[in-house]
Amino acid sequence: MFKIGDFSKLTQVSVRMLRYYDELGLLKPSRVDRFTGYRFYSAAQIPRLNRIVALRDMGFLAAEIAMIMEENTNGAQLIGYLEGKKLEINSTIAFENNKLERIEKTIKSIETESVFMNYEISVKSVPSYKVASVRERIPVYAMEGILWEKLGKLASEYGIKCMPPCFAIYHDGEYKESNVDVEVVMCVDELQKSRNDITFREIEAVPLMASILVTGKYENITNGYNTLANWIEENGYEVTGLARQITHKGPWNESNPDNYLTEVQIPVTK
Repeated sequence: MFKIGDFSKLTQVSVRMLRYYDELGLLKPSRVDRFTGYRFYSAAQIPRLNRIVALRDMGFLAAEIAMIMEENTNGAQLIGYLEGKKLEINSTIAFENNKLERIEKTIKSIETESVFMNYEISVKSVPSYKVASVRERIPVYAMEGILWEKLGKLASEYGIKCMPPCFAIYHDGEYKESNVDVEVVMCVDELQKSRNDITFREIEAVPLMASILVTGKYENITNGYNTLANWIEENGYEVTGLARQITHKGPWNESNPDNYLTEVQIPVTK
């Protein structure tokens, strides 16, 4: 038998943690002196303590460790617990890496803040358009390309002759983090009968459309929206409709993302 201090030295586990494991019922002393209250531990308890410490260092919570130890898990069960913890840790790593990416983007945006001051903003009238479109809910805005690919394939399949401009309309009327309602459209010479997978319609003209041209990577578009919002308010306009987004230069016609050119349009009234 070893006093708690000696057991602590031999196992490289602090007295504080040994007492904590005792309180949780994870590792009770082999014997407690009823007169002095001293805790005594046995060498036979070392394997159990080592497993507790190993599970703790792998990120298992005390309650999880207690459950694993109480179940007297076999090798296969323990592997199951470890695989579950592995998935949890990988998910945490991915989440934290996403945070790091956002930090890096913020740093770059601060470093190049002067670039964002050179946006070209105008107010113009936009005519009505005859269009072929695909409208669906997608998980996030970044997956808009799926809709463009689908529209392009349908246009080719049905022999639809398209012409510019091609643009996306965001029907939610607000920014959404998921389940986004997006319509992608291509202008056409004449309307055809709509089918289950593609719609033909005429989009009304917009008398006043606030427009901003954003150069560079798609990450810059958020700053473009912010700049346009400030401009609309400062110039006494009010938003009256859904935002549109036209990619004049994108992956299909420009190899360098720094040269992308995106136009954000928002209907307004004075």
